[in-house]
Amino acid sequence: MIVAPLIGLSLVVTTATGPAIESNRTASQLSAQQKSAAMQPLVRSATECIARAVAADPSFANRAKAIDIGDLIVASMPSCVGPVRAMIDGFDRYFGEGSGEAFFMGPYLDVLPVAVDKLVKDVAR
Repeated sequence: MIVAPLIGLSLVVTTATGPAIESNRTASQLSAQQKSAAMQPLVRSATECIARAVAADPSFANRAKAIDIGDLIVASMPSCVGPVRAMIDGFDRYFGEGSGEAFFMGPYLDVLPVAVDKLVKDVAR
């Protein structure tokens, strides 16, 4: 299960990079659709970084061996701290303090293995 290691990693990411202090008063003036559209590049960047790291992992290349994509995702996190932190900070900026970590630990991690698997397969074609 990837949840426990990622919880620990999210604490490391938060501590290692610190909070992003940026005043953005226009965020409160945006519609939910505009906020979601503004977040898409950040989510895409984080997901693509993780997919690249998973694809580059030597254990992924050896497909004859059964591998858990969740373990590879956890292993990829240190190299993707920047994009993941930017995504979390973006959610906090647009949707309120704490929403970034809630998104990361909830809906994002729920779909991440499927998204990474799809991206890696698309690249392999």
